[in-house]
Amino acid sequence: MNQIKAAGYKSSVIYTGWDGDAGSSEDDRGPWNLQVLTIDPKEFRGDLTSSFGPNLEDRETTSSLAAAAGALAATNGGYFVMDPKAGAPGDPAGAAVHDGKVLSEPVGDRPALVIDKNSTSIQRLHWHGSVTGTGQAKELPLDGINRVPGLIRNCGGTDDTPTNLPLHDFTCTDADEIVAFTPEFGPTTPSGPGLEVLLDAHGTVTSVNHTRGAAVPAGGQTLQAIGADADKLAALAVPGAKLKVDTDLLNEGGKALKTGATTDVVNGGPTLVQNGQLNVTARRDGIVRTNDSNSFFYGWVHKRNPRTIAGTDAQGRTLLVTADGRQTTSLGLSIKESADVARSLGMVNAINLDDGGGSTTMVQGSKVVNSPSDATGERPVGDALLVLPGRKQ
Repeated sequence: MNQIKAAGYKSSVIYTGWDGDAGSSEDDRGPWNLQVLTIDPKEFRGDLTSSFGPNLEDRETTSSLAAAAGALAATNGGYFVMDPKAGAPGDPAGAAVHDGKVLSEPVGDRPALVIDKNSTSIQRLHWHGSVTGTGQAKELPLDGINRVPGLIRNCGGTDDTPTNLPLHDFTCTDADEIVAFTPEFGPTTPSGPGLEVLLDAHGTVTSVNHTRGAAVPAGGQTLQAIGADADKLAALAVPGAKLKVDTDLLNEGGKALKTGATTDVVNGGPTLVQNGQLNVTARRDGIVRTNDSNSFFYGWVHKRNPRTIAGTDAQGRTLLVTADGRQTTSLGLSIKESADVARSLGMVNAINLDDGGGSTTMVQGSKVVNSPSDATGERPVGDALLVLPGRKQ
């Protein structure tokens, strides 16, 4: 190793015991430590929901989110921003809906877990956002919601650089954007150059600021614009005017996702099982990267890691599964092995949640029942799936 480095080459050691090769023998498949939570809507009278905590832009641990809500059980949720250079840490990096309200746009058409009254499904959702002045035909595209303008974690937007396709664990950029913010984002919106328009609960423009960073009006929202889009928004946003802001999630048929007070959406990917058959969509969902495909694919897809899986079985039950990893007592799962495990548990549709790493957490009552892999212990996350007693009204 020292000789290799002295010659000017980079080097590392790979322990092939972490490999999740499809050709591995049965003797090479463990040990594994899995936690499986099954929710039967025919028997359970509580609620399966999601929570991001006090706001979107800060991270909390799964156990703290569970405790705050009085949850019976919980797992970590979807992908989220971790590095401030990629946006606001804690902000969902993909579709998010809470109690029927759209809080984050999808990454391309990556799959998401859609929850409604304990009935769960895996759907590929698309984004359609717009800003329209009342009585005007001119419509401006709305690039996103509740994220730092110009930074698109996992890509998959419009006019993004270097790609409009999903690109996992990568931050695309866009110099010209309009992004909406709701009160759920946090105490103040991201600061910086550009334009910010404040709207009250009726969509009336109450203020136009020529710099970004403000408190979102109670019941209202703000619109931030950067680059060339700042002038376009300024032309519509005259104080006293009304603006119509649409933040729609569209299903694969192009129709708006119907949401109600019990609807939650948690982003994820890739798909693992579809209609009872193995269907690992790593390439489609941007997890096969062309610029460094070998190293990224090995570390993220092929290598065994902690994983969090969600899906449904043929009886309509929802299963939430965590697999410990990066430990001698539990090696973890490759993505292919995750799909195999999901199918072995009877799932007919299944999806991978979060990154498959230190975020993986299962909580029962007030106790973390799995073994998170980070040396510092349980990792703060963007959101969590919660099993609550009692039913939403």
